[in-house]
Amino acid sequence: MEKLNLKKVFMLGGAVLALILLISFNPFSYNPAGSRTCVTQASGNQFVQFQTGVFWAGFFAKETEWSNQISVSYVADEADYDLVDNTVEIGKINIRFNDATTAKVSGITQYILPSGEKEMLEIHNTHRTPESLVKRRLSPYTQECLQSSGQLLSSEAHYSGGRAQMVQDYLDQLKNGAFLLKIQENNTYDTLEKAPKKVYTVVTQVDKNGQPKRKFSSIKEYEISVGDAQITDVDYQEQVDKMLAKKIEASTNASVSKQQLMTAQQQALTAKAQGEAQLVKIEYEQKQAQTKQVVAAQTQVQLAQQDLEKQSIQEKAAIKEANKIKILADANASEKQRDIQANGALEQKLEAYIRVQEAWAKAASSSNWVPTYQSGGTSPNGGSNVNQMVDMFMFKSAAALNLDIKTK
Repeated sequence: MEKLNLKKVFMLGGAVLALILLISFNPFSYNPAGSRTCVTQASGNQFVQFQTGVFWAGFFAKETEWSNQISVSYVADEADYDLVDNTVEIGKINIRFNDATTAKVSGITQYILPSGEKEMLEIHNTHRTPESLVKRRLSPYTQECLQSSGQLLSSEAHYSGGRAQMVQDYLDQLKNGAFLLKIQENNTYDTLEKAPKKVYTVVTQVDKNGQPKRKFSSIKEYEISVGDAQITDVDYQEQVDKMLAKKIEASTNASVSKQQLMTAQQQALTAKAQGEAQLVKIEYEQKQAQTKQVVAAQTQVQLAQQDLEKQSIQEKAAIKEANKIKILADANASEKQRDIQANGALEQKLEAYIRVQEAWAKAASSSNWVPTYQSGGTSPNGGSNVNQMVDMFMFKSAAALNLDIKTK
């Protein structure tokens, strides 16, 4: 019975010891999502666990967790090289443009670690930790590509629209290797100093096919690829800011002058157009007045013509009427002539005789035919001298009219 109990005690002790050893030297490990784990077993064997979850690592194995993606940030003023949220801060990067001016660049670049076990183990064995990889390889490579991109253009060219080109060159070099550069001499004109100037620029060396020559990429050696790269800010040195401020002011003044010129030209065109419109209006009004005058004149002419036609009609009518009257008068005259010829113009002679008698009778009536004193007697015919004179007038008138007044 005692032997049985002792055996149970040893078994229980062994189980407890095994449990303690299992807890203390857990052969199992866990690989979180978005990471891979490099394992070095007690035997020296190494492997990489890419799959997420629990896996057998082995007793006394050593594991190092690596993120699938590591971002290199250059935003802060100082570097700390601590891995926080898969990002290592290396501080702002100083670059120099090809006009010898400098700037501090801020941004972030994302690197993707290789998916092959061999390359990953090489990185692990060379750098041991992500912080070491960033500090010794990714950070220098990032700075080299960024500084090479800055040397390809001047600060003025960068400010004037070369930002996108700089980002494109930077990303190209990150993915394929830094450019091999050379210095080239150019003659230009300094707009500030207003004088010709020799400028030495940095250009990319090209091969016989026109492709850029490159340095060997230190990240391609381990199949590290670039996910993305962004330049968020370029802080020029004070000298550049002053120079750009002058050029901005000059450009602004030029733009204002140009706008004023365009405004003046537009005003001149507007004034010209308004003047032409006024001339057209005046011309139209004058033509309208002339047209009215012409129409009035034509109307007057037409009215005059109508009057002339009316007068002509009236004249013709008058002539016709005169002819008619003349014809009637001629007819009457002919008829009277015939009557006169028929009776010897007795009626006319009698009318004339009567008028003559009336005339001398009227004259005689206003005269004193009886003398105050009378001498002599009557005429031998038994009448007075007055009667004789009256008879003499009557006979004289009748003789003048060829009128026979004798009673037959």
